[in-house]
Order: sequence, then structure tokens, then C-alpha cells
Amino acid sequence: MLDTKKKQTVIKKSRVHEKDTGSSEVQVAILSAQIDELAKHLKKHKKDNSSRRGLIKMVADRRAHLKYLERKNKTRYNALVKKIDLV
Repeated sequence: MLDTKKKQTVIKKSRVHEKDTGSSEVQVAILSAQIDELAKHLKKHKKDNSSRRGLIKMVADRRAHLKYLERKNKTRYNALVKKIDLV
């Protein structure tokens, strides 16, 4: 999982305002960073099925946050997708 320093840098890059730690943009960015780290882990440990299940759960959660953001504010959604390279 992400250590505190990495998580704080991800939050600083994607926050909407100064004290933002829980907006959809921040949550999607944190989930994306966690997904990247877990994917690296699973490339090395191919039979770690419990971590694979967690990865699938995180991807589904990120997709739900992205759907919500796209429905509520299309411009913020487009900016976020470009910022974290999800295209």
C-alpha cells in the first residue's frame, strides 16, 4: 500500500482546494496510485489471489468514482483523466 509521504504527494497534486483530502478527484488519484503499486506486486507474485481480489475491488471503486464525477461535472472529470493519464 501507499506510505504516508507518497499519499500526501498524490493528494497535493490532485486536490481542488487547500484542505481537500476527500473529493472525488483525490480519491481517484489515491486509488490509481494504489492500483499501480498493487499491479507491480502482482507481476512479481502471480499466485497472490487475495491481493488480486483487492485490486479488482479497487478498480471497481475507482470506476464508480469516475462515473460519479463524469455525471456531476464533466470538465473536472476530463481534467482529472488527463492529469492522471487514464486514457
